[in-house]
Amino acid sequence: MGILSGLAKRSATAFTLAAALLPATIVHADEVSIAVAANFTDAMRDIATEFETATGHKAVVSYASTGKIYAQIENGAPFEVFLAADAVRPEKAEAEGLAVPDTRFTYATGKLTLWSASDDLFSDGEAFLKSGAFGHVAIANPKTAPYGAAAQQVLAHMGLWEPFSDRIVRGDTIAQAFQFVASGNADAGFVATSQVKALPPESGTGWDVPTSYYEPIVQQAVLLKKGENNPAALSFLEFLKGDTAHDIVTSYGYGVE
Repeated sequence: MGILSGLAKRSATAFTLAAALLPATIVHADEVSIAVAANFTDAMRDIATEFETATGHKAVVSYASTGKIYAQIENGAPFEVFLAADAVRPEKAEAEGLAVPDTRFTYATGKLTLWSASDDLFSDGEAFLKSGAFGHVAIANPKTAPYGAAAQQVLAHMGLWEPFSDRIVRGDTIAQAFQFVASGNADAGFVATSQVKALPPESGTGWDVPTSYYEPIVQQAVLLKKGENNPAALSFLEFLKGDTAHDIVTSYGYGVE
């Protein structure tokens, strides 16, 4: 009976100790709300997983076009970190007092690919577009999505923006533009190179658009005012600057500084 009593006491002590230690672990794990441009979806999923494993913090991520995210930020959305697909909105966030000064940096340089879900649809993307041998070409909305603006610049560079305006279908985001192509609702589309990189090898037909055909897609991150005092937000931005994140970013075809 004495032995059982001793075991019970030791078990109770161990349980009490474990219970005391558990809240300390929870206290040190914080949550960060991150708004991310749609083109960066696949890379961000991998980065978020690595970030959570490395730090114990939790990343709550929302995806949309850069323009739509910024409108939400202006209207008080509770985002703490903003990963845009351009430099314009992060700069504007600083100017309007929505972001913490001196926290903005370039985390990726985007690239554009003309892609079709059909195998061997073209061997020369530029010749294919100029031939007009297609029904519809998908792009993201140039007004809200930097990749859509880049696609418009490419078509204008080729002298095709006006002639084919009635054959261009616009997605709200680059993710929706990609879906138009993947579903066959568009014969081809201008998508983020990262989206093609996320596919199995040799999926469909692709043409990497020369970067001289469009303005550089400089993607910047910034700490928003709502995250100024959140350790998880600060930790995430530091993680995004590190080697692990850079390796993931480049694996999806982005450039890094």
